[in-house]
Amino acid sequence: MKFKLYNNLIIGGCLLTTVLPLALKAQNNISDSLSHKLNEVVITENLNRQKAQSVVRLGAAEIKRGQGVFMEEAINTNVPGVMMMRRSVSGGQQFNIRGYGNGLGARGANNNFDSQGLKVYLNGIPVTDAEGITIMDDIDFGSVSNVDIVKGPAGSMYGLAIAGAVNLQTQKAEPGKVSIGQDVMLGEYGLRRYTTRLQTSGERSSLMVNYGRQHSDGFMPHNASDKNFVSVMGDYQPNEKQKLTAFFGYSNSYDERAGELTIDQYNKKDYTGNPNYIKNDAHSEVIGFRFGLGHTLAFNKNLANTTSVFASSNKNTASSAGGWTDKSPVNAGFRSSLDFKFNLLGQVNVNGTAGVEAQQQTYQNISYAMVPNNADLNGYNIIGAMRSNVAITNKNFNAFTELTFSLPKLFDLTAGLGLSTMDIRLQDRVYNASNNNASPELNKPTSYGNKYDNLLSPHVMLSRTITKGISAYASYSVGYRAPVSSNLFIAYTGKVNTDLKPEKGTQFEIGTKGSLINARLSYQVAVFNTDFADKMSSVSVANAGNTATLYSYIVNSGSQKNKGVEVLAKYAVYQSTTGFFQTIAPFANLTYSDFKYDNYRFQNSTTRVMSDYSGLAVAGAAPWIYNLGVDAVTNHGVYGNVNFNHRDAMPITSDGLNETKAFSLSNAKVGYQHTFLKQLGVDVFFGANNITGNQYYNMVFVNQMPDAFIPGPGKINYFGGINLKYTL
Repeated sequence: MKFKLYNNLIIGGCLLTTVLPLALKAQNNISDSLSHKLNEVVITENLNRQKAQSVVRLGAAEIKRGQGVFMEEAINTNVPGVMMMRRSVSGGQQFNIRGYGNGLGARGANNNFDSQGLKVYLNGIPVTDAEGITIMDDIDFGSVSNVDIVKGPAGSMYGLAIAGAVNLQTQKAEPGKVSIGQDVMLGEYGLRRYTTRLQTSGERSSLMVNYGRQHSDGFMPHNASDKNFVSVMGDYQPNEKQKLTAFFGYSNSYDERAGELTIDQYNKKDYTGNPNYIKNDAHSEVIGFRFGLGHTLAFNKNLANTTSVFASSNKNTASSAGGWTDKSPVNAGFRSSLDFKFNLLGQVNVNGTAGVEAQQQTYQNISYAMVPNNADLNGYNIIGAMRSNVAITNKNFNAFTELTFSLPKLFDLTAGLGLSTMDIRLQDRVYNASNNNASPELNKPTSYGNKYDNLLSPHVMLSRTITKGISAYASYSVGYRAPVSSNLFIAYTGKVNTDLKPEKGTQFEIGTKGSLINARLSYQVAVFNTDFADKMSSVSVANAGNTATLYSYIVNSGSQKNKGVEVLAKYAVYQSTTGFFQTIAPFANLTYSDFKYDNYRFQNSTTRVMSDYSGLAVAGAAPWIYNLGVDAVTNHGVYGNVNFNHRDAMPITSDGLNETKAFSLSNAKVGYQHTFLKQLGVDVFFGANNITGNQYYNMVFVNQMPDAFIPGPGKINYFGGINLKYTL
């Protein structure tokens, strides 16, 4: 595998980031000083206002409990109601939030190949493209320092976010320090991670430059991963009313795909991979950049504006058992919000935000068949004839506003409304003479599309502080997911599928969160009922003799009724500044999911039999998931943690006839950190995953039989490393 580092692009980006530091940060609380006014907030302006809702934040303690480069370790251990999966060693990552996973696939009710329905941001820059698809192969999870997750429909602030929103925040320069650092981490199966960083921070500006190199051979054949990352983040405060920050990120990512194992392979622990994938040299390659500029201005202590612009582009090539695809999307947009606070009638404090976000993406999607290489029949297949060539333009727009009214001695009332629009346009660039016909009956268009507008997403929440540090809330929220370009056109008939509607999510939630026992015990409890309506399904049309399927198309069919309970707790059972142990803190979380199909039907494209899944459990969601662990830190630099993860058996086909087995994982890590001569920081660590050597999966392909499982290593695997930082 060879890498091409675009040196001019990187150097130019670094210089521009250093010279023109602007902000892709949102801000929340408007105060008298700019330093407080521009306090960093995640995703957008309103996340801190949603502190009473089911929002989970992960910091360095949670992210670094494991190896620190695979984000699903942190998500699956620490966030109830959220499951993160990956298709390869370090690619194909997806989120499933409260039972909403992905879009529709050709074989059933879920799409296993990309993430849809949620909004993902990196340092305020949308990772989710203008079409609503999220690809995270090129994210440097090893440099992420904070993760915030909004669970459930979040359309009032984030547009087409039926499942929720996720913000990934990379490390920033420490205030007032200049340092250089080098991290090295080694693990089983050839895992190597090297990170070099330089940071400098003064009174009015800061700069962080980060380079990461990551490789793994993988534990299966044809499963290697190579990644290079460069990121630069800088900020500058020209005066007490303004702050400017910029982010530039470059990535070169190549992940081989061993393919899904059949159920029989998985049960026999045959990890030789899928021969159809391997023969096609299956892989995912993403080479590209993200760039963001912004500006925050505090007009006064009650009014401020944050405006950011962003752009991304990449070269994306992928092959699998089905063939080869090339695309090079260019995505650009902006977000602007006005934050304000005022007092109403001398009694009610009002905090609010209002703004707009818009994105546009253009790309050409070209797909090819793969054929044997006659010069080397034992080698990989090569690219064959072109199957399709489609130019696609997607535009989305979201206007949003939320107000929080703090009513004295009563409760806080939050009311918000989002208005979203999605416009998809396609042009078929493969000429077919038979389609170019004067007859309206026979002519098939080369340009087509659809627009989904006036998608209103209200949000209402009542919250009350019961006692100091403890609050309770009840909320109602709505979100949408629009169809993607591949759902729009019925190639056989030449008709645009204009009857297809966006899926709609409606959620009712009650909960409580807070801290007790002098803030040593923190907890969250949430009970929710979510209805995903107008779920998409497929319908097959047979030939005149009913002996074969002519074509299939997508329709809205039924809904999912998702009910669940989530509990999260952490307790500092022991604290001391003089004893051997500084802190001992057990933690635990629990997820219970009762997700059912309602009036949901699917037609098999091969047999054309219509199946009714009403009342059956939703595929891809385990009824019970729980995690237990303990963190320990000593006053002598030694630290460690152990954790235990359990995931219940779950159906992987909507008819409930196929399901996974339950599994449990035990993991541990111990380390020593110390600062020598007040300048040289050293952190040495060693850990082990899957200590008991249990069989488990990293991902399951739902409704795709017989190929289903992406397995994890079935034996204990060790890792260790050293982090050095020299502070000037």
